Amino acid sequence: MHNLITILGPTAAGKTSLAAKLAALINGEIISADSRQLYKRMDIGTGKDLSDYVVDGVSIPYHLIDIVEPGVKYNVFEYMRAFAVAFTSVIDKGKIPIFSGGSGMYLDAILSGYELSKVPNDNSLREEMSNLSFDKLIQRLKSYGPLHNISDITSDERLYRAIEIAEFQFKNRVSSLEIPEFNSINFGIMYNLDDVRNRIEKRLIQRIDEGMVDEVKRLIDEGLNPDDLIYYGLEYKFVTNYITGKVNFKQMYNQLNIAIGQFAKKQMTWFRKMEKKGVKIIWIDGQISESEKIAFMLSKLKS
Repeated sequence: MHNLITILGPTAAGKTSLAAKLAALINGEIISADSRQLYKRMDIGTGKDLSDYVVDGVSIPYHLIDIVEPGVKYNVFEYMRAFAVAFTSVIDKGKIPIFSGGSGMYLDAILSGYELSKVPNDNSLREEMSNLSFDKLIQRLKSYGPLHNISDITSDERLYRAIEIAEFQFKNRVSSLEIPEFNSINFGIMYNLDDVRNRIEKRLIQRIDEGMVDEVKRLIDEGLNPDDLIYYGLEYKFVTNYITGKVNFKQMYNQLNIAIGQFAKKQMTWFRKMEKKGVKIIWIDGQISESEKIAFMLSKLKS
């Protein structure tokens, strides 16, 4: 018996609307799997599409959206802990949690069961690591066991942090974060690459029309450092570069459109990696209608 339904897919696949409509039919609540929708007042650029959570005049409850202030560096441990609270809350109300989004690391962390602990920064260890080559650091990390994900070795900072966590766990024999037991049925929305690119460009135009540039200006006017916005990537990186005069509007638009397409390809690569690790994903053709997608999911839930 499944007590969690996951709906994943690349950006612009229509996951939010689909999840909300399914939730309306089965007494569900949404748990967001989006690493940027966590942030307050970052609405248009992150594609929160909050109107999608209203189905036939009824608001569908959602979780892990608008929970931290812009500028905060949220991590996977904190996300897993917040997921555990949200999941338990939905189950305790006798409702069905629907886990929906496209952030590969967050989806993978929950569905594959990453083992993470709350680990403080270790300045002395960092000083020691600063004298080691990148290859030596990777060897050190691997000495503690298999890597959770390849993103641990994409930068010095991520590598330092991964070693900090591994060393802390080894020295203190700490117990990992406990996630409530669940049995998830996982649906993926699949489009061919050309369709994804077309959907991305259409949505980008819509977001610009809705005031995405003004949203970023407001965040900067609030005192948020432009570098903090650039940290969030994609829309916030390229729009910030436009506002600060590093690129003109046409350059921003073209660069952003290409970058979102590249991000969608990376998402699909991550989902395939999850499948190789044993996460079963039932893929649905994105071209069929939303009602057909829902009917298909309902048939799988009953079988």
